[in-house]
Amino acid sequence: MADIFELSIALNLGEGLSAEELAELRWHLGLGPKPEILRIVSEFPVVVVDDVGEPVIEDHPVPLLGQHGDAWKVNGALTSVLLRPEDPTNGAWALTIRQEVHPDQFDSTAGLLTWLSTKADDRHCIKAGTVHLGWIRFHESDRFEPLVVRDGEVVWP
Repeated sequence: MADIFELSIALNLGEGLSAEELAELRWHLGLGPKPEILRIVSEFPVVVVDDVGEPVIEDHPVPLLGQHGDAWKVNGALTSVLLRPEDPTNGAWALTIRQEVHPDQFDSTAGLLTWLSTKADDRHCIKAGTVHLGWIRFHESDRFEPLVVRDGEVVWP
């Protein structure tokens, strides 16, 4: 059995995203090419075996929330959408994400989610130091749990 979680995010982002941040966010969402320099999440360590059979750590950047198409375990479709809403009172950017995430990806994904929490519109701040990003559930469960960043740390189930 796979330990897969459904990650659902519905987030309004405020003004102030730089062109570089937007480009990197689009790449992480599977919506654009990889920028030359990654700043939001800059390290993607992966253990591989070298030519003499020794484990070494290499950097393998991958989009963290860029799956699109059929879901493997949670049924339905996986997607990430970033757009400017017609009504600017709803934030400068609307972000909707539905992805499958394995616990092995929690650490790398946490960097992106923590960054997103700093860009979230004020309405997502549920109390001082806590930003509600969306929901998460184990693929076999029918109960969603809140996905929050509290004091700069993602609160995983």
